[in-house]
Amino acid sequence: MNMELSRRSFMVGAGAGLAGTTLGALGFGEIEAAHAAMIRPYKLAQTKEARSSCPYCAVCCGMMVFSAKNAEGKMEVTHIEGDSDNPINRGTLCPKGAGALDYVRAKTRVKYPMYRKPGSDKFEQVSWDFAMDRIAKLVKEDRDANFIEKNKDGVAVNRWPTMAFLSGSSCTNETGWITWKVARGLGMLQIENQARI
Repeated sequence: MNMELSRRSFMVGAGAGLAGTTLGALGFGEIEAAHAAMIRPYKLAQTKEARSSCPYCAVCCGMMVFSAKNAEGKMEVTHIEGDSDNPINRGTLCPKGAGALDYVRAKTRVKYPMYRKPGSDKFEQVSWDFAMDRIAKLVKEDRDANFIEKNKDGVAVNRWPTMAFLSGSSCTNETGWITWKVARGLGMLQIENQARI
């Protein structure tokens, strides 16, 4: 069936459609109530934000970490997203970084230093002071027992061959430099960095 549509009838039909849409948008037909019901409050409106970096790899993408008070009144991480101001990732995150909230909230996440006494079959929570003192004591004992000042030809080598150092890659050049200087200054030969793994 061939139907002819004049310009005048087209304009009348379009005008009637526009009038009906306008009336609906102004509150007739409960459109406003339906629209208001669909609007959710902004989920980050009542949160505090902090900049951080992703701990997974050597790229060191920037993250925005949002937290809010939980039912007990303690601050709790509620959302993590890419930092759009970070020049490395400009707001994007890989799947592991995007899932960071899962490992922050994981029940199995270790939040405190744990220590297993000699002969024990379980770990127990200890203080940070205890952990740092124990690490320093064991490091000193090992260095004192195994430090090589001179080789067999009498040449000064200042080596500590029984200790290795694994450095993280999510740090600045300055932090990397001072880490290298400390490890080499102690005489360590085996130094590795996460960025190369």
